[in-house]
Amino acid sequence: MMADNANTENTEAQTEVPAVATTPSEAADNQSPAQAGDGNARQGQGRGRGRGGNREGGGPGGGDRGRGRGGRDNNRGGRQEEDDGIIEKLVHINRVSKTVKGGKRFGFAALVVVGDGQGRVGFGHGKAREVPEAITKATAAARKRMIRVSLKEGRTLHHDGNGRFGAGKVTLRSAPPGTGIIAGGPMRAVFESLGVADVVTKSVGTSNPYNMIRATFDALAEQTSPKSVAQRRGKKVADLLGRGGSSAAEAEADAAAIVE
Repeated sequence: MMADNANTENTEAQTEVPAVATTPSEAADNQSPAQAGDGNARQGQGRGRGRGGNREGGGPGGGDRGRGRGGRDNNRGGRQEEDDGIIEKLVHINRVSKTVKGGKRFGFAALVVVGDGQGRVGFGHGKAREVPEAITKATAAARKRMIRVSLKEGRTLHHDGNGRFGAGKVTLRSAPPGTGIIAGGPMRAVFESLGVADVVTKSVGTSNPYNMIRATFDALAEQTSPKSVAQRRGKKVADLLGRGGSSAAEAEADAAAIVE
């Protein structure tokens, strides 16, 4: 009888144990209103901390994204500053090979012309195992060797000129508006980078791009403007321009129109 009573009490105790919620909705139903309010407040605080951390860069996601975007923008700005308004033109690439025990080794030589389109121009060449590296070296050399050439009305040369280097001979002539750049190959790249809009040229003796460009720069180095000649001789620009048979008024107008 004692054993039967004990079993009966254990069965009643097991039936009186409250059911455990198996889902979040059942757990919420079993909670009291005060407990439910406290749980919602804690959940809201957790969400607020997570969102705030992402916005402030504290979290692993938001902080990395912010820094990554900023880095890309800064890189773009750096590239724009490096461009600096300089015009770069690739004139010629030469490939050479050297035969060795294991096969052939190739090398590249690049010829580049650079200019700002406003009276400054330069050229350079570079050698490397790869084409991009050779172009980079040539561009850096050209930027260091830029010269300034005085232009008439910002579009053509002040006077005719001749240049020579090795077997290459070039002739440069100023031209009226609308003529365009009458030049071929490497010489055209020089005048486009220089900012000349009207010019007539002729190359004789060689088609080697290196000799043609060096002869062109030899002719450009001799270019002078009426203003520089007047300063050197201690005279006015109108006095120099009035000796061609033009009137004093025309000479004054021409002198006022000259920028350099």
